[in-house]
Amino acid sequence: MNLAYKILSTKLKSGELVAGQQIGIQIDQTLTQDSTGTMAYLQLEAMGIEHVAVEKAVAYIDHNMLQTGFENMDDHEFIRSVAKKHGITFSKPGNGVCHQLQLENFAKPGKTLVGSDSHTPTCGAMGMIAIGAGGLDVAVAMATGTYYLQCPSVVRVNLVGKKAKWASAKDVILYILQQLSVKGGVNKIIEYTGEGLKELSLTDRATICNMGAELGATTSVFPTDEITKEYLIQQGREEDYVELKADEDATYDEEITVDLSKLVPLTAKPHSPDAVVPVSELKGMKINQVVIGSCTNSSLPDMLKAAKILKGRRVATHVSLVIAPGSSSILAMLSKCGALADMIASGARILECGCGPCIGMGQAPLSKGVSLRTINRNFKGRSGTNDASVYLVSPEVAALSAIKGYLTDEFEDDMYLDDIENTPFVKNKNFFIDEYDPQNEVYMGPNIKPVPRGDKLPDTFKGKVCLKVGDNISTDHIVPSDSKLLPYRSNVPHLAKFSFCKVDDQFYNRCIENGGGFIVGGDNYGQGSSREHAALVPNYLKIKAIFAISFARIHRSNLINNGILPLVINQKDYDFFNDQDEYELINLLDSVENNKDITVINKTNNQTITAKLKLSSREKTMIQYGGLLNAIKELGGDF
Repeated sequence: MNLAYKILSTKLKSGELVAGQQIGIQIDQTLTQDSTGTMAYLQLEAMGIEHVAVEKAVAYIDHNMLQTGFENMDDHEFIRSVAKKHGITFSKPGNGVCHQLQLENFAKPGKTLVGSDSHTPTCGAMGMIAIGAGGLDVAVAMATGTYYLQCPSVVRVNLVGKKAKWASAKDVILYILQQLSVKGGVNKIIEYTGEGLKELSLTDRATICNMGAELGATTSVFPTDEITKEYLIQQGREEDYVELKADEDATYDEEITVDLSKLVPLTAKPHSPDAVVPVSELKGMKINQVVIGSCTNSSLPDMLKAAKILKGRRVATHVSLVIAPGSSSILAMLSKCGALADMIASGARILECGCGPCIGMGQAPLSKGVSLRTINRNFKGRSGTNDASVYLVSPEVAALSAIKGYLTDEFEDDMYLDDIENTPFVKNKNFFIDEYDPQNEVYMGPNIKPVPRGDKLPDTFKGKVCLKVGDNISTDHIVPSDSKLLPYRSNVPHLAKFSFCKVDDQFYNRCIENGGGFIVGGDNYGQGSSREHAALVPNYLKIKAIFAISFARIHRSNLINNGILPLVINQKDYDFFNDQDEYELINLLDSVENNKDITVINKTNNQTITAKLKLSSREKTMIQYGGLLNAIKELGGDF
């Protein structure tokens, strides 16, 4: 048996480990962050539980830390008060990025983790099944200890060869993205094996698992070994080590081989993580900004590698270099060992430990500027500047290019740092709060609005197309995530006014004029973040169904959780839809109950197509009741 199924088999509560079937698994740990957490905890409160049902639940504050008004801090206080009421560990602002902190403090081999952030699979580096999900799914996991998903197939990535000196873990995952694309991992687990494992540190593996989210993968997982054990010893958690590996005769659904010896420094061009080319192909391109940090590349080794390159050198006069360490512990250690001084002496700006620039929360690039970033996504406008060009690179390429003033991989011999993993790790636990008082009063600021609810499924829908878009529409397109809008993550009515504003600024008005209706998309609709706001907002705007050639995994689940039909159409039927005609969906009750194709009629010209909607029995119930919260209210928390 492969490692992924080995772990899943020990946690299986319902269903069978057959790819495509719905399974329910026991969840040991959960995490939330503040961009998704406020809504998740509003949903948890609606379930009326006393104490969470998982071994460890953590509420992190790492996204909305730019406090230009009361809204963000109000959300933080709401989350802190809910955490105290339900026995959830609270991570204060400034402690660091949720995935880096989870890896350092709580990740355990063989355990399961579900988090309201798409990069939760980072902890797969520790031999966990760690899955990103919408906030409501995480709230249900906290309340019941169970998470439901489509059983993924498993892809083996066989790592061979010895990694070249300046090739990095970032280059490994960028190469895989180049081979498989941003939809190549949908409903799949990526499992890493092979002799090349010994070339990758634990934090290297975390970088690779982190960006498995950009493949659309359910999760990624590494076996445990001496490298895992050494990391846990470094973190003071040696007792958490368990040896985990696939059987010798393990079978996989697919297999690819990556020869580490052939890797070179790579970059993903705007505006997709799979638009990957060698850095040498773009060498000499002038840059304006460099960002080192994010949950992908903010570990202590990443910071020390960058500091080594910057030491004794000066950031180019026309470049702004900003660095955000992944945790307060890392920041403290950089200070103690002198690496922080080297960074500052070079001309770098040091940000507090958090997500910041990755999600457009500050440090927006120059208009029409070029920004090199060690982050995981470079969707158009995500940085906060709609016409900027964002390139994804390793910390080493980022630091070198910041000095040179242009994109380059021409490293000098004295820039290389040896024995990086042996740096002592000193924990800072003063940012964590563990309190439990079931009588604690929950704080509700004026910006926090109720969670929208869907309506029960009728037998017919009528409406117009409010928007028609192309392939690879991300959740950032659907509800932009930047410093202007992130403070309103707990206020869906306000967010709704900006839905699709960077694609079509009339979408909101069209929804209001038409009383809702439909959205039509292309391939891989809803890729990217797990933010369920991309489903909550259409639900609030009375979008009843979304037609697309294919859907990203998490977004499809979020749509169903909110009672919206994710309907799959054939490529040839894309042109069936326009914004002039009225459409009707008929016989919905029977079609949903029996997994029949949905009949779609163009009422203007009387043409008809069918759309596919294959649902598990649990998903049928959610759709029939108008969403998961409604179903829980009617049927109980673990129907």
